[in-house]
Amino acid sequence: MSRTIRNIMIVSVITVGGGWLGIWLNNVTGNTMPPLQSLGALIWLTSPALSGFALRTFGGDGWKDSGFGFHLLSSWKWYLAAIFIYPLAALLTFGLGTLLNVISAEGFAAQGFGAYTSAAAMIFVGSLMKNFFEEFAWRSYLTPRLDAAKVHPLLNHFIVSILWMSWHLPYYYYYLDRAVLESAITTSIPVFLALGYLVMFPTAILFGEIRLLSKSTWAAFLLHQVINALSMPLLINGFIKVSGPLAPILSPTNEGVIVALLFGIVGVMLMKYRLKEKTNPA
Repeated sequence: MSRTIRNIMIVSVITVGGGWLGIWLNNVTGNTMPPLQSLGALIWLTSPALSGFALRTFGGDGWKDSGFGFHLLSSWKWYLAAIFIYPLAALLTFGLGTLLNVISAEGFAAQGFGAYTSAAAMIFVGSLMKNFFEEFAWRSYLTPRLDAAKVHPLLNHFIVSILWMSWHLPYYYYYLDRAVLESAITTSIPVFLALGYLVMFPTAILFGEIRLLSKSTWAAFLLHQVINALSMPLLINGFIKVSGPLAPILSPTNEGVIVALLFGIVGVMLMKYRLKEKTNPA
């Protein structure tokens, strides 16, 4: 148990510090590349997952609960859930936001649905490497290792959410182009970051429970891919506009408070189902 906690702490420190180390290296080496294409960005992106891989190989954690197997036959329903949960949550929020005149979909009328599907497909492909390293840090290592340490599921997901959001901070501060960030959010950047910690917790519950139920990191990876592909073009490419004081609450993107709460509700339902099955297996 002490070894498990020690290794979790090592990955946590690397998760929080890796991105800032990358920024420091870029500065001391006089990097001239765009930040997101630099050595620092590579360190930021890969260090959490690679540290987990190293600890599984050399630190005594082993690979039994790594989630590298697909388990398609036994877990097909969790893969289906990974595909449909976000679209349903987004549509529900979109309908509510439209009724309250918070959301305008004029961009869809102007550009056409085909343009949206093309943009979503490009983001789906472009996110493959990023989401691989994200999910094989949080859901392949931290979530199952905290579970192995007998941490309560909600505390497990809360810890993961804090580390997950903290890992994003150097990305928003330095690596991501500021204009792209501003085009994708409905508030000021400080408010966006504060809300990020709020919405990340229910999101982590959903992701973590999909991972633990399916016993596969790939199900959580698919969930992440679908969310990024369908959510990111909405604001960045101007397919919708979200305005007014309720914008951060009713945004149908995954940063929206209502969407995150729906994620959390589904995640808690899945958690209760998993714990019941664990206590009373068929």
